[in-house]
Amino acid sequence: MANPLARLSRERALLFVIDLQEKLLPAVHEADACVAAAVKLIRGCQALGVPVIATEQYPAGLGPTCQSVRVLLGTEAPIEKLLFSGCVQSVRDAIAARGRDQLIITGTEAHVCVQQTVLDLLRDETDVWVCADAIASRRPFDCEMALHRMRQAGAVITTTESVLFELLGQAGTDDFKRILKIVK
Repeated sequence: MANPLARLSRERALLFVIDLQEKLLPAVHEADACVAAAVKLIRGCQALGVPVIATEQYPAGLGPTCQSVRVLLGTEAPIEKLLFSGCVQSVRDAIAARGRDQLIITGTEAHVCVQQTVLDLLRDETDVWVCADAIASRRPFDCEMALHRMRQAGAVITTTESVLFELLGQAGTDDFKRILKIVK
């Protein structure tokens, strides 16, 4: 369970982008806002040196990661999976290789892949921050219930901007100027 008083650290954090895929997004409620928030998170984390990993759920059926996210990932290809949870062995290996124990979550669908991933991460005693404005489901009620369950399970529910400024820590730096451009 994440300590609700804990602070995110650039040295410990990793951004986990879950299943923001082309064929799924048209059915997702407020998908454009979710993707826009994910893009801010990715750009902000990259500017601050926080690593980013991504998954794709059954890409043969749901298509690749959406273009606006895929272009930001560069050579870091999304990890393909069939399980709803993103805690497949290749993801666990990617997290372990980066030595990170604070995971920031964005993606879809909140009540399926995001929730199952978060519950598995919490079970493994990983600290988890879920950006409520950067996750979505087809039905808003499903997203709302997923946020409630993840909070009850021990995830910190927060927002994109809150995460970026917490990672930043202070104003008046070059990093601050870069993050300000991203969030505005």
